Amino acid sequence: MTSSNNKDRLVFVPLGGSGEIGMNLNLYGFGPEGREQWIIVDLGVTFGDSSTPGVEVIMPDPEFIAARADDLLGIVLTHAHEDHMGAVASLWPQLRAPVYATPFTAYLVRDRLAESGLLDQVALHEVPLGGRITLGPFDMELVTLTHSIPEPNGLLIRTPAGMVLHTGDWKIDPEPLIGAPTDAGALMAAGEEGVLAMVCDSTNVLTEGEAGSEAGVRGELIKLVGEQDGRVAVAAFASNVARLQSAVEAAEQNGRTVCLVGRSMHRMMGAARHVGLFANAKPFIDEEDAAALPKNKVLYLCTGSQGEPRAALSRIASGSHRHVKLGNGDSVLFSSRVIPGNEKSIFALQNALVSMGVAVIGEKDRHIHVSGHPCRDELRQMYAWARPRIAIPVHGERRHLIEHAKLAQELQVPHGFAPRNGDMIMLSDAGAELVDEVPNGRIYRDGNVLTPADGGALRERKKLAFGGVISMALAVDGAGRIHSGPEANVFGLAEPQDGFDAVIDALCEAAQKAVDNMPKRSRGDEQATENAVLQAVRRLAPKIWGKRPHVEVIVLPL
Repeated sequence: MTSSNNKDRLVFVPLGGSGEIGMNLNLYGFGPEGREQWIIVDLGVTFGDSSTPGVEVIMPDPEFIAARADDLLGIVLTHAHEDHMGAVASLWPQLRAPVYATPFTAYLVRDRLAESGLLDQVALHEVPLGGRITLGPFDMELVTLTHSIPEPNGLLIRTPAGMVLHTGDWKIDPEPLIGAPTDAGALMAAGEEGVLAMVCDSTNVLTEGEAGSEAGVRGELIKLVGEQDGRVAVAAFASNVARLQSAVEAAEQNGRTVCLVGRSMHRMMGAARHVGLFANAKPFIDEEDAAALPKNKVLYLCTGSQGEPRAALSRIASGSHRHVKLGNGDSVLFSSRVIPGNEKSIFALQNALVSMGVAVIGEKDRHIHVSGHPCRDELRQMYAWARPRIAIPVHGERRHLIEHAKLAQELQVPHGFAPRNGDMIMLSDAGAELVDEVPNGRIYRDGNVLTPADGGALRERKKLAFGGVISMALAVDGAGRIHSGPEANVFGLAEPQDGFDAVIDALCEAAQKAVDNMPKRSRGDEQATENAVLQAVRRLAPKIWGKRPHVEVIVLPL
């Protein structure tokens, strides 16, 4: 089915989060082809790894929607996880649209905007739970779901072309401990009204059963903390406020005082208190006071469960934390899962702790973590409630999306589409049709600079990291005579058997010969001299190191 240029249409365009877990950016457009009005649902980040040296934060490239910023009606956030809201402050200057979020999420967005000096520029609208947002042709109703953070929301997006249920992240937890259970009534009512399409979380589609309830984790944490004699540190995702509350409850029931360790812990606790949580908790103590308590009277709530090198737990494990020290008889409870890709850093952290005499206890040892995403039984239940005509799996790697589409087909959903980032999908009663592919990609935050992922800086950095660097400097007069140098410096290359002095001499000798052997017509030509030295050093270096380092030549004319 192909729409004419003058006919209104509803399109869905993921620019991040389809084919990957994280970095979510979803667009909905409605109107005539090429003249749509747009909304953004979620604007998140993912994090760098060893393949992106020096880059900690990665964002979806908003080029497509930034070019249509005049038709962008708003940015709606489903919840406060970094992969759904962490890019707002960085990308908002390209979009300049109002932002809509519930109180907990709005608190954290406000904090990030203030850090970036944007707080006075951004129209940030706080929406009550279960509230409605009307932006042009989009009438959005927030539906309370359960997840691993306060105030997770699904969106019922009503348009003249039909209603879309955008789930965001969710699970079905009958005892969420914080917040209300899933609003099954609203989902069933939507199903009765008619859901054209459901754009749905795919993270745990490969896992049968259910994710499990936070209530069971709380009971096990209370029991486990009571079994420990020394200091106890609980490593958890700071955003999992229900888990933090369970750790606080475990401390209080076992006569321990809580100390928050790590900036994110303090940030999330501030957001939680903003919405009325932890009102009855006993006062927390700071790190210096905690160090003075008897070992069996303190519980540290720490960031760094994924082995992040600058997080609190990594600094504790390396012995570099100013106030928090762990050792023989102490315990670290990893109340979190191992996120794929983080295995190496997590296991290195745990090995460092064990080497210090610390007992490490994780989710495989005791029931101290449950996922925040739906397994297959929960997905089946959501489809039974919503009864969509079209299934659009998102928030997953390619294997997750394909499997989710198969599951939806088994559940008799008439149409399905497993998107890739950049797909423009028209949604109608006839099904889901790929009508275009739009620009998409990644933006790296390299220090304070935003740079395209395909820019040259990271390629050069990887090359330097692999091969090392040789720099040569020499001063040459107009007749091509060397007046100073050549001087060589070597960076990031191992010392050969003959030692660095011999290598430096060999490099300088090669550079000298290259200049001496230049044709008379080229002598005194700065560029020709640079090329001659460059080629000579490039030929010699692999003979010394067995690899090709990056070579820089500086010729100073006299």
